[in-house]
Amino acid sequence: MRWSRYFLPTLKEDPAEAETASHRLMLRAGLIRKLSSGIYNLLPLGLRASRKVENIVREEMNRIGGIEILMPVLSPAELWMESGRWHVYGKELMRVRDRHDRFFALGPTHEEVVTDIVRKEVRSYRQLPLILYQIQTKFRDELRPRFGVVRAREFIMKDAYSFHRDEKSLAETYDKMYEAYTRIFTRCGLKFGPVEADSGAIGGDVTHEFMVFAETGESQVLACECGYAATSDTAEGKVPQYRPDEKQKPLEKVATPGMKTVEEVTSYLGKQPWQLLKTIIYNADGQFIGVLIRGDRQINEIKLKRVLNAVELRMADAAEIEKITGGPLGFSGPVGLEGLRLLADRSLEGMVNMVTGANEVDAHYVNVNLGRDFTVKEFYDLSIASEGDLCTRCGRPLRVWRGIEVGQIFKLGTKYSQAMKATFLDEDGKENPFVMGCYGIGITRTVAAAIEQNNDTDGISWPIGIAPFEVLILPTNVTNPELSQTAENIYSELHARGLEVLLDDRDERPGNKFKDADLIGIPFRVTVGEKGAREGIVELRRRKTGEIQRIPKQEAVETVTAVVNKEKSEATVS
Repeated sequence: MRWSRYFLPTLKEDPAEAETASHRLMLRAGLIRKLSSGIYNLLPLGLRASRKVENIVREEMNRIGGIEILMPVLSPAELWMESGRWHVYGKELMRVRDRHDRFFALGPTHEEVVTDIVRKEVRSYRQLPLILYQIQTKFRDELRPRFGVVRAREFIMKDAYSFHRDEKSLAETYDKMYEAYTRIFTRCGLKFGPVEADSGAIGGDVTHEFMVFAETGESQVLACECGYAATSDTAEGKVPQYRPDEKQKPLEKVATPGMKTVEEVTSYLGKQPWQLLKTIIYNADGQFIGVLIRGDRQINEIKLKRVLNAVELRMADAAEIEKITGGPLGFSGPVGLEGLRLLADRSLEGMVNMVTGANEVDAHYVNVNLGRDFTVKEFYDLSIASEGDLCTRCGRPLRVWRGIEVGQIFKLGTKYSQAMKATFLDEDGKENPFVMGCYGIGITRTVAAAIEQNNDTDGISWPIGIAPFEVLILPTNVTNPELSQTAENIYSELHARGLEVLLDDRDERPGNKFKDADLIGIPFRVTVGEKGAREGIVELRRRKTGEIQRIPKQEAVETVTAVVNKEKSEATVS
């Protein structure tokens, strides 16, 4: 490909809208252009990188027996109503209405559609297990699109679905997918880690996210040296206890005029935040509950929804709180609170002499003790785990790192097959619901994540496996016939050997061409310069390290081919 005939619009300055390195560089290097909020055009360089990721994904899916299909973007609302997700998925689901006043969804995922296919076509256990996958555009009406294609409203995704006769078969395919994802992201040149996660609107009880390490990542991961790792949505940690052996003191009501927040109350009473017991009133699917947690901890509403098996969860408003507790917002507590289901975070076990609201204005209790002054029968892990919490597996402190989620795998069980009456006949002729799994990879997000990990002050530094081109040929002066012809010869011969080569045949100043070369980040650059021409050599530069190798021009094709193929071979996973 010749740069002069290619569409590669680079930018000299950082775009004001760019928030992260990948967003900035994808715009500057001409990979994407914004059309609307969270909606981007993929330009040729960006499309080539995306196709590279797709090809790796396709090879690894086929390797474990996946069969590629393509499902429509539009799916009828009736399918979503069968699964129950039409009203549950939320505002992220893009809904459209056709001329006949029928509702459709622009697919964020395709569980309903693929289940409909399989329930119509697969009847016998002999046809199982079955893995179907597609690579297709997806839509999610994100509340806050940001970071370019990392959090977009339209994006390219690989989604796969597996169908099984039982949980054992599903577990086998889940493990194969886990290994396939490990190979995929390794081949893409990423530093990543699989972590336990929440299934969200997809459903299922077991799920892992594949997280690329990145300081600018949206996701927070808590990890331990023993190998445990989970997103902050699901991470469990044992909260350090303070003074558990302290003797119980008499319950006392004290005035706390105008003191509502944890900071105000504890400061006024000379206490620490961990000594306060917060009582948060929630409405869960129409039923009010009270959740108790230490003042220095935050409730993890994802964990709470899972415990309650709730679809909708919201905090009670001031009027509801006063009706339930008899006191105003900011003064709620469990003492004397009758007829309300109470759930407590495990951090409260063993705590003594706590501070709580007294369910009346400007009053709190001190020296409140569980079992003596109030009773709770339900204890769960309901808090957001924090750095320094102790690992529940080995007892060592958890550490925090940030990442970008590029893939997720789920054990769905029979969530969709039961709801949609998708069944098969076993060897005894009995109908059973399919046991299902689903497995997603963000293609465009993987490209952005790779750039987030592989860049420097000059631009992108592509991993060889997903680089749009493998070699850039750069003659410093195309008006010099000798330089131009040498560059043309190397370009033609490398291309004939199957390498992906971009020739910078623009009549530009060398400084501008070098800057653009570093910006777009092709792994290897062959510079054909006037000084080198006099000496009969060309320069091979490795983008990642800056290492320069001077090569006789008659050996350039052999040397470059060998170096590139060695790099590609090392990036391949057996």
